Amino acid sequence: MNHEQIVAKIKDTVITAGSTFTADKIAKYEQAIKEETNENAAWVLKTILKNAQVAEKLRIPLCDDTRIPHVFIELGKNRSLSGAMMESIRVGIKEGLQGLPGRPMAIKGNDLQRVDQSGGLDTDPGAVELAPMIIKDSPEDDLLRVHVLLLGGGPAIRGKTQRIFHRHDLDVFTDEIVEWATEGVAKLGCQPCTLAIGVGRSQFEATSLMMEAQVFGNHMVQNELEETITRRVNEAKIGPLNLGGDHSVLATFMKIGPQRASGIRVVSVRPNCNIEPRIARVDL
Repeated sequence: MNHEQIVAKIKDTVITAGSTFTADKIAKYEQAIKEETNENAAWVLKTILKNAQVAEKLRIPLCDDTRIPHVFIELGKNRSLSGAMMESIRVGIKEGLQGLPGRPMAIKGNDLQRVDQSGGLDTDPGAVELAPMIIKDSPEDDLLRVHVLLLGGGPAIRGKTQRIFHRHDLDVFTDEIVEWATEGVAKLGCQPCTLAIGVGRSQFEATSLMMEAQVFGNHMVQNELEETITRRVNEAKIGPLNLGGDHSVLATFMKIGPQRASGIRVVSVRPNCNIEPRIARVDL
């Protein structure tokens, strides 16, 4: 596959991620609408789903916050990923943001100017740089799959990555995650959320696993621990847009990685807003 072909595929994937709900998310919204007992909450759920249908039809952004691009790559042992291919992916991301179009969010200037925003705003949506890529080996030998996630500011503000003293007790571990998640969901405002959780041995690993949880998560499939966290946060009755109701959280995606023999677990919790995870993927 040449440069132009990769660029075109990645561009289309960015636009799809920014304008389309995944099939499992649509199914979960439809289920939540049927089950919701709060009239105002049900109206919010229906409106969010209608908005998504319009965005997909017109290929326009689901939300004004068009997000920061993140790339997760699955790589089989019979495939290679060259520097040239990575550059093609970067160009495709840039053209995708321009075509969506994304919201201009890149800050110009040197390190210090980018921190205090004194360098000014770049008006080109394509100037928003993607986050460092994550590459994971795949059991499918001939696979090279690129997942594009667009991650917004609200969930990043309300997210948390910190150690938990687990005391060799799963309940202690779960209780603290539920406490973090409930606080984040309540303050986010753009409910219902999809919780993304990574559990690792360092802050970097936990956050990477939180990203992986979003890549492979399915709103219609949760394990026992994920279901427990979803249920307990929903018991707070925060509801869509803080209006109360049964669906503060649609689902929980959790990825637990290798753990060290210690008294702590490093946990990353991200309360994704009602349109996230905003994701699409393509095979190269």
